[in-house]
Amino acid sequence: MVLLYILIGMALVFDFLNGFHDSSNIVATIIFSRAMSPRKALLMTAVAEFSGPFLFGVAVAKTIGEGIVLPSSVDMWVLVAALFAAIFWNLFTWYFGIPSSSSHALIGGLVGAVIVSVGFHAIEIGGLIKVAIALFASPILGLIVAFLITRLVFFLARNATMRVNKFFKRAQVLTGLSLALSHGANDAQKTMGIITMGLVISGVLPDFNVPLWVIAVSAGAIAIGTSVGGWRLIKTLGGRFYKIRPVHGFTAQISSASIILGAALLGGPVSTTQVVSSSILGAGSAERVNMVRWGVAGNILMAWVFTIPITILLSGGTYWLLQYFFH
Repeated sequence: MVLLYILIGMALVFDFLNGFHDSSNIVATIIFSRAMSPRKALLMTAVAEFSGPFLFGVAVAKTIGEGIVLPSSVDMWVLVAALFAAIFWNLFTWYFGIPSSSSHALIGGLVGAVIVSVGFHAIEIGGLIKVAIALFASPILGLIVAFLITRLVFFLARNATMRVNKFFKRAQVLTGLSLALSHGANDAQKTMGIITMGLVISGVLPDFNVPLWVIAVSAGAIAIGTSVGGWRLIKTLGGRFYKIRPVHGFTAQISSASIILGAALLGGPVSTTQVVSSSILGAGSAERVNMVRWGVAGNILMAWVFTIPITILLSGGTYWLLQYFFH
């Protein structure tokens, strides 16, 4: 039972860092377009993050818990190694201000530890393909949808005066709220899936059904992390791509929220960081392609590409060390 408590503690630390790391995704455009003050934006986002899983179900948690690796191949050490790799990568990328994917890190960690534990045959290929499609198609959709919505908004507002910016600023309260709800509905569930797997492995639960208290503590941890805010990443998303105006924030948030919430309802774990980043790029390039600092986007893309391979190696190595010292 001691190992179970350690696992739950690590899962909640990961969840907190997920919120801390990913708060930039929700509030960056709101803050840098001056739609809301940083304190109000973070507080609103934290409340919405907590509410998301209660409103939209736990389909993503089931995907994480049952759809990536064979449940019978997972032990507590696998989960501990996966969480260690994901936590380490989140802290590393936060320190250098790189918006990486917590989802990629956790999935890479889970796959790497299972491979070292029992081998490749324990990977659920069908489930992994589903996850891969969700993770890699969602940012492309974010870029395309944000581009098209921004073009449409520019067309509809072509004869508007500068006062239209007031509308876009006020509307970001609603779009930001929607994005925060969708983020809580998708990302907090990954922690729920890990904790519930631990409860099943330890015999506390007979089968994979997420208890209410797991939903509550997971939603609470990500909300607290969000309320603190990762300012290094907020600055990257809010200012380093281009100078964000209210219209960019408005269209990027609509695009991101619709994609992330749709994935949550379908049980597809997506990277909020990737979807929001690509939506910001799509919104900016819809106005003028050369307005976007594509070099910054390229650096972030490299982090996305390397996250899964690095966390596979990290978790695999961690699992081997744990087995060497404790077994």
